[in-house]
Order: sequence, then structure tokens, then C-alpha cells
Amino acid sequence: MTYATDESTRQAVEQFHQFDVDTQLALLWFGYLDIKEELLPSGNVAAEIDTANAVYNQIQALPREQQLQAQRDIISCENTDISRAYTSLHSSGKLEFWLRLAQGMENEQIIPMPSDYELPTETNDFVERIEQLDLEQRIDFMRSVALEMGAKQ
Repeated sequence: MTYATDESTRQAVEQFHQFDVDTQLALLWFGYLDIKEELLPSGNVAAEIDTANAVYNQIQALPREQQLQAQRDIISCENTDISRAYTSLHSSGKLEFWLRLAQGMENEQIIPMPSDYELPTETNDFVERIEQLDLEQRIDFMRSVALEMGAKQ
């Protein structure tokens, strides 16, 4: 299931899936940094936010390396408790979860991105494609990739 509403966004989603899991995590992180100033407080119903926060809290309670593995498991669609909990979120809850996770990385409650990390050169075309999208398309992109993650039933 893809949320993308236009061809440019759909192509970006397809290209995103060609990268390895750690590169996808990094791209999500840099994507958050790119749009965080433009994001408005969530208008989601409280129950959806609470559920996203519950999944976030499960990851936050883990040791650092396990926090990273839990994120990898969600992206890889592994059948783990946390990945299944993530799967149960609605689309807005999934997006809320990744935004909370990025905020947790910023304030170091979640294992942060290494300060010296650089994206692989093979992501250059992808990054250029994303930079050409407007804010709504970037959010559609983030929502689309978030929807496709989590344990597969």
C-alpha cells in the first residue's frame, strides 16, 4: 500500500526501497531534518498519538544497539513484537512514530545518527529527486514509506 499521490513521489518511494536498511534509516533521519521546521503539531486523535508513543516508548526502553535493531526490524518487515505493534498503527500513527523517533534521536533518548555519517554516493540521485519535491510531496513520501514498514501478516 502506497500513500503517494503523484508520479514523482511514487518514483521516490520505489527508489528508496532499493537502498539497504541502514541507508533507509539514514535517509529517513535526513528527511526529518529537512522538513522538521515545516511540520505542524499533529492534529491526530489522542488515541492514535498514544499508540504511536507506546511503540516509541518500547524502543526507548531498549539498550542502544537494540534500539537500532528494532528500527531495522520495522524497516525490514521482520516479525517481532515491536514490528507487529508498529504494523497495528494507522498511517498517521506510523508517521507520528517516525517523527517521535527522530525527535528522540535529536535529544539522544534514542541512539543517534553518528555525527560523522555520510550518505553513500549512490543516494545522490535520490536526494536530488527528494529536494525537487514540495513539502506536501515530501510528507506524502514519508507517509508512503512508513505505511509499507512493519511486520507482514
